[in-house]
Amino acid sequence: MDTVRPKSALNSKSKLARTFQKVINLRTATRIASNNGICILASQAKVKEDDSDKLKHFDHKNDELKGRNRAVLEAVVAKLFAGVTAIKAAYAELQMAQNPYNGEAIQVADQSVVDELKAISELKRSFLKKELDLSPQVTLMLAEIQEQQSLMKTYEITIKKLEAEVDHKDSDISSLKKQLDDSISFNKSMEKKLNESGPLPMLDNLRLSMLSPTHFVQFLQHTLRSIRSFVKLMIREMESARWDLDSAIQFIEPDAVFAKPSHRSYAFESFVSKTMFEGFNHPSFTLSDDQQKQNHNVDNRLFFDKFKKLRSVSPKQYLTQNPNSSVGKFTKNKYLHLVHAKMECSIFGNLNVRKVVSSGTGYPETPFFTAFAEMSKRVWLLHCLAFSFGEEVTIFQVRKDCRFSEVYMECVSQEATLFSSGELNDANADIELRVGFTVVPGFKIGKTVIQSQVYLSPAITPATSC
Repeated sequence: MDTVRPKSALNSKSKLARTFQKVINLRTATRIASNNGICILASQAKVKEDDSDKLKHFDHKNDELKGRNRAVLEAVVAKLFAGVTAIKAAYAELQMAQNPYNGEAIQVADQSVVDELKAISELKRSFLKKELDLSPQVTLMLAEIQEQQSLMKTYEITIKKLEAEVDHKDSDISSLKKQLDDSISFNKSMEKKLNESGPLPMLDNLRLSMLSPTHFVQFLQHTLRSIRSFVKLMIREMESARWDLDSAIQFIEPDAVFAKPSHRSYAFESFVSKTMFEGFNHPSFTLSDDQQKQNHNVDNRLFFDKFKKLRSVSPKQYLTQNPNSSVGKFTKNKYLHLVHAKMECSIFGNLNVRKVVSSGTGYPETPFFTAFAEMSKRVWLLHCLAFSFGEEVTIFQVRKDCRFSEVYMECVSQEATLFSSGELNDANADIELRVGFTVVPGFKIGKTVIQSQVYLSPAITPATSC
């Protein structure tokens, strides 16, 4: 019985047979071609070379596209930054136009800000929709130009703003200078009123029988104001002449210690007071001790009459008319003794004032000598007032490093008291109050003691009794 084979099996065998037959035929053909010198692989190599060229060309095109896209992106970024810079410049211009207010400039600057914002918005829209149509090189150039122009505009606005601030500061400085000048003028007028040589209210209608130490103390304060006014003027002149004030102070009061730099004036006041009050205990104010011994009887009424007569007289007028009077000789001697020739020459550049004073023929028309003459007159009047009591008059200086005594002394500065007592320095809290130097001498009229004025400073040497 014959076996029936499926058609699929027959078909598979026939396909397999055909495949083997093709392989056998291909190998046979290849062998024959090889024997005849024909390379069957030449066509395959050509195909590979063509594919490589196409691939290289594709990569080149791709690189060009990437480069263009990169250039376009850079151009877009540059244009964006240029727009932002332009907005910044327009906004700065807008702020500048607001103070002082300029309506037209504000509208122009506001429109510039709006236009730049619209341009940036349009750039964003074109970028997102890929509708950019620009030349990278041209766009970069224009963006750089726009950015530089905006920066220049910003710098110009900043310069204008700084110039306006400078003008405002100059205006403030001028105003402050005017206020300072007004204050100085006011202070000078007040100082002049305080130092004017007219009669003091408390001494009006004063009679010899009514005289008391209180009157002496009041006129002493009047005299000291004139001394301090002259000292301030002298220090200003020395500073203008570029004197070394510290060296001068070391010459006047060696090793002096001050709580504040401004207290250095007390050393000059001490020098002036010591010079002006020298010989105060002599009735003639200028006689030597030998001459003074011959003049025991003092006419206190005579001194009181001189005081009443001269206290309301202008020193310029009196010295001009009476250069050889007692007051004139006193002023001449004290000026030549107090103001050294080198000092006068360095301050004023000449000795003209000294020549006029030495000759005794006139009154030097300078603010410096005018202040000195007023001070000299008050010291002379104080001397007359002291001898009007008809009692013995003496003055005293307090030695350095003496213990402070409230009976015989008063401190010229509260800061110096704190500085010396250690309240400003815990490490020196146990330092005792000591006298640095005497600023104004003390006075003794009969049994009445008028305190000396001293400057206190910390001293490490043992205290001495006074």
